[in-house]
Parts: sequence; C-alpha cells; structure tokens
Amino acid sequence: MSSTTERPQGGASPQVTKASVAIGFAVLCASYMLNAMDRQIFYPLLPEIRNELGFSLEQGGLLATGFTLGLALAGPPAGYLADRLSRRTIIVISVLVYSLGTLAIPLAVGFVDMSIYRLVSGVGEGVQATALYAVIGAFFFHRRALAAGVVGVAFGLGVFLGPLIGTGLAESSGTWRTPFFLFAAAGLVMSLLIALTVSRKMTEAVTGTATEADATSYEHVPASPYNRNTLAVGIACAVSGLVFYGYLGLYPTFLREGLGFTADQAAFAVSMGGLGAMMALPAGWLGDRFNQARLLMFAMVATSVTAYLMYQVATGTTAQYVLSFLMGTFASGFLFTNCSTAMQRAVRPHHVGRGAGLFILTYYVAAAFSGLLFARLVGALGWDGAGLWQLTLLPVLGVAGLLLVDPARMVLRR
Repeated sequence: MSSTTERPQGGASPQVTKASVAIGFAVLCASYMLNAMDRQIFYPLLPEIRNELGFSLEQGGLLATGFTLGLALAGPPAGYLADRLSRRTIIVISVLVYSLGTLAIPLAVGFVDMSIYRLVSGVGEGVQATALYAVIGAFFFHRRALAAGVVGVAFGLGVFLGPLIGTGLAESSGTWRTPFFLFAAAGLVMSLLIALTVSRKMTEAVTGTATEADATSYEHVPASPYNRNTLAVGIACAVSGLVFYGYLGLYPTFLREGLGFTADQAAFAVSMGGLGAMMALPAGWLGDRFNQARLLMFAMVATSVTAYLMYQVATGTTAQYVLSFLMGTFASGFLFTNCSTAMQRAVRPHHVGRGAGLFILTYYVAAAFSGLLFARLVGALGWDGAGLWQLTLLPVLGVAGLLLVDPARMVLRR
C-alpha cells in the first residue's frame, strides 16, 4: 500500500529510543485521559443543564450520548487516513477540534446548537481515538492489547477524575459552564504538547513488513478488512457501546431522580465506574494471552449480572459505588479494550488503521443512540425495566455474535 508518510517499522527501529517512546506514549495516554475527562463532565451536570435550558429526559439522553455519533462517523475516514497520513498530525488536529467543540457547549442557547457542538466534539474525539489505536496496533504490534490496556487505564482515570473535577468546578463557580471552558483550554495546551514531545518515529510505525519480528505470513487472515470476524467482533462492539453508554449517559440521572442521591454522591458513583475502567491493564494482558472471543463472552455475562444488581436490587450508596466500579471494570476495562484489539487482529497488519476505524464505527454508532433508547425505555418501563432490557439482556446478543468468531482466521497472539 502506498503512503504519503514515511513510516519506520513497528517497534523495531534503532532510531527510536526507549526514552522517546516512554515520553511519547505517556503524553498520548495523558491526551486520551483528557479526552475521557472532557466527555465525562457533561453527564453529572446534565440535571442542571436540563433545568436551565428546559430539555426533556429524552433530549438530555440524546445529548448525553449522541455526541458519539461524531466519533462513529469519524472512525472509517480517520482509519483510512491513519494508514496513509501522519498519525501525529491527525492526533494534534483532532484534539484541537474536540476542544473547540467543548468550548462552544456552554455558549449554546438551545437543543439544536448544543447538539451540533456536542457532535463536533465527538468528531474530534473519534479521530483522536482512531489514530491513537492505530499507533498502538502498529508500534506495539505483538503486545497491542496490553498497550491498549495502558491507554484504557488512562481513559479510566479520566472517567474517574472528570465528574469529580467538573462537579467541583461547577459548584465553586456557581455555574455548570465553567468546567467546559477550562477543559477546552486544557485541550489546546495538550495539542501543543503532543506536537512538541511525541516522536513521529513512533506514531508512523508500520507492521507486518520486512522486519525479522514480523517475518510472518498473514495469508490466513482475510485480505479484505470486511470479513466474517470483523462482522462478529462488530456485533460485540455495537452491544458494548449500547450497554456502556446506556449506563454512562443517564446513570447520574437515575441515581438522583430514581434513588434520591445528591449531586456529589452521583458524581462519585460515576467516578467509581472510571476507577473500574482502569482494570483495562489486566484485561489487556489477558487479551494478549488467551482467546479474546471467550474473554469477551465472559465480560458480557459479568456486565449483565452487574447491571441486573445495579437496576433491580441495590438502592444504597455503598452498593451502587461497588456496582459502578464493576460496570466500569467489565463494560469498559474488558469489553472496550479487547473489542478494539480483537477488531485489529481480524484484519491484516497493513489495515490496522481501518481495523481501528471499524471498531470506532461499530462501537460509537450504537453508543450514539444508547441514551435516547434508554430514556425511552425509562418512559415506557421505568428505570428498572430499562436497566433490564438494555443493560441486562442485550449482552446475550453480544455473546451470540462472538460465537461467529473464527480464531484461525485472525492475527496470532505471541
């Protein structure tokens, strides 16, 4: 495949020092942590936003998760570009885009313009995620799930800190708008930091070519990135998006309006989900060593059980804190991490960018409408009924999709 960017061989170039890799990877992880924090500040502040701007629960649910449609639409073109253009440049521009979207959100005067700003923010976040996972899949080729786990820890830390910092800033300033302005400014600084510290020798790596480490035939993997395994993993990705963002988007509203939690208690419960998402590191380690399809099936079942207890049984704060941690562990730490890398293993190495794009597309298209779907289920069936159908029973469909995976037609783990 031709490329407009000269790419060194993944993980093998003597010109890439350990120090430059460590610094670059740390900055990329920090940028993704900021990405997660940027997303998370909206959820716990949604009741205040709804009250001030007069949004219905359905409108609030769509705003909470609809921005992920921008992530989904950005995935395939970003994946294509990540295989051909400078990934570092793509990441820098994407951080700028989502920061500008975040900056515009507190300036919104109604549902339509806020939806547009949320969508712009989602596009930037989606492009960044696609390019970042392409970097991981290329440079950390044989340990991609473990590297994705490290990124997942950064994401989880962002999910943990975002609601706490966002709520604290809103309360201290007396307005929900303050956190959005500050996080937008942080994003502008981060884009500059990436440009100055992340080595192109790492971000532009190529896999599966002439290096000794990659002198392996990939003829057993389908030539087309659109194959049975990407379809099977795509089903699991879509279910994961519907479940995790269905929980994430309206969970603080459920706690405050359904169980009577305070704003601080609801924010802490959501943050516990971020703490659980940091279990992506052991989840990625397991994904590099065991059958990923079976690991994902286990995570689907564990997510289902957790959701049942969360929406049907538990009413106290301590129980919800623990269950939110478990939801973050299984629905994000295990499912997100291993879905993203399983999709890359379902394509040949030179299609790693498109594999990342397919993951972003299938995961976030479903996530985009998860909040609206959950809100409508709440209106028809109540909180417990919505939790049962969308979060407890839906993972069964994910398990069914994973049964279609053919491990013999995927890139082998080493």
